Amino acid sequence: MGEAGRDRAATKRMPRARVVLVHGIRTSATMWRNQLAPLRAHGVEVDAIDLPGHGAHLGEAFSLDAAYAAIDAALARSQAQGETDATVPRLLVGLSLGAYLAIGYAAEHPGRIDGLVAASAGTRPRGAGLAGYRALAAAIRRLPDQGRSLNDAMAALFLPADAAADIVAGGVALDVMADALGAIGTIDLEAALGGIAVPVWFVNGRWDHFRFEERRMLRAARDARLVVVPGATHLVSLVKPDHFTAAVLDAVAELDRRAARERRARARTARTRVET
Repeated sequence: MGEAGRDRAATKRMPRARVVLVHGIRTSATMWRNQLAPLRAHGVEVDAIDLPGHGAHLGEAFSLDAAYAAIDAALARSQAQGETDATVPRLLVGLSLGAYLAIGYAAEHPGRIDGLVAASAGTRPRGAGLAGYRALAAAIRRLPDQGRSLNDAMAALFLPADAAADIVAGGVALDVMADALGAIGTIDLEAALGGIAVPVWFVNGRWDHFRFEERRMLRAARDARLVVVPGATHLVSLVKPDHFTAAVLDAVAELDRRAARERRARARTARTRVET
């Protein structure tokens, strides 16, 4: 086969899964740079998006509807690319803010995804905890640089050098905290998880300070499992990128197995109809 033939064959090859990555608050799609190449090397098609007010959309207003629309658009792109093979599973992956949005989106848009990875979302953003976090965010915003130097210093202190660079490479959303925190505070996470029919993977760092309700979240979901990454903090995908990528690939493998079972079941049903 010539080079052109090999290129055509590669173009026709279906990916193992289509994954949409949704970043955390104040950062952007660049926070996923350590996941992109390894996932693609395993035959996974990946789309890392920028939420409203973040990354390429710095300065835009943040709202729940706009965030859901961004996720929906990414999944629609994935669906259009894979319209020749609807059996390729779609996996939505979010971290922290992105995970809460992914949970809310999955509950409100049934049938759009086949699996969900909710990372660093081990507590419900509500009540006194949310109010305290919003007060802290408001105080930081009153700093002369709206907290940019503090953000960069904390990244340099708690993250590997490449991860610290990745988290700010797409820009830092300095003015979205109030709107984003207010938005996710309106999501009833337990009800949302109970309404999600697809499998959910909760991926938390062992030292994540927000994981104290992870068991409650696990119980709320219909079909869920918990992955705790040793040595990782809240920014689990940045602190332990290989472990996190492995967790996503495990989810892809499970969706592969489920899709294969469904194909076999459909084939048996079709044979039965023909024989009768």
